[in-house]
Formats: sequence, C-alpha cells, structure tokens
Amino acid sequence: MPLNRVDPLAPRTATQRALTAVGRTALWREVMIHALVPVDRWLLQRTGGRLRTAGSLPTALLTTSGARSGQIRENPILYFHDGDDVILVASSFGRDADPAWAYNLRAHPGCALNGEHYTASEITDAGEHGRLFALAVRVYAGYADYKQRTDAIGRHIPIFRLTPAR
Repeated sequence: MPLNRVDPLAPRTATQRALTAVGRTALWREVMIHALVPVDRWLLQRTGGRLRTAGSLPTALLTTSGARSGQIRENPILYFHDGDDVILVASSFGRDADPAWAYNLRAHPGCALNGEHYTASEITDAGEHGRLFALAVRVYAGYADYKQRTDAIGRHIPIFRLTPAR
C-alpha cells in the first residue's frame, strides 16, 4: 500500500488528539510496548498497511536488514514527512536503549517503508534534530514524554531521514 503523506503542520483531528491523550498514560505505554506493537506488525503485514491499531496515527511497516544477522526485520513505526523525505524518531517509548531498527539502519541504510524503498541517514546536526523533534511532537505529543524519560537517563533520541531510493 502506498505510504500516506503526513504533514506535521496539519491540524490534529479529534481522533488523533484522543489517541494521543490515551497513548501518553503509563498503562497504555506498557500496553503499546508489549501487546500493540506485535499486533500492529501482524496487521500491517497481512493487510498491506491498510489496518493498524494506532487508528489515525501515521503508522507504517519499516523493513530493515538486521545489523549483525542481515536477516529481514519488520517493525511498525510512526512517521511523518519533511519535504519528499520521511522522518522516523527512534524513541523506543522512552526506554533505556535505542530500538533495534535504529541499529539496523546505521549498519544497513537501505530500507523500505510500506514497501517503498529509501536510504536512511541519521540526523547529527543539533539544530536540524531540534527542528525535526519539534515537528515529531506535533504529530504525536507522546514524544515529549519520551524525551523527558530519556533526558533523565542521559539517552539521546536518534532521528532518521529516509530519502527515496532512486
């Protein structure tokens, strides 16, 4: 299924605001980590990206090659657009370590999002990182909570830019 364009500056719908409010609770964060991520992976794989548990939040299936194994890995992920590029935030729900897909992209930058091919690069410029993180919070306000959690433990949340493969 083609990737839907997500404008981080577009007004949030009532449904998106409600999902964000629920998603920011401690209980729902645990439900997302332990139950909804595996369900989303299954739904996105089986329906070609049409169905997901995140409702109106922009979720797609990220396909990477394992950093060490080289095996295909698939993860549901929130995303948004910055021009023609897609932006991914490696928050891992504010946990202690980067998500596995971030390590995979660093080792093997070629990836796919809902079957569309991209080349990933990590944002290292502090100003650009700040700009993109602010946009990410507009898409899903829970990222601000994750940043508080990671700042408290000294973890920097990576951001990746996916450029369409030519």
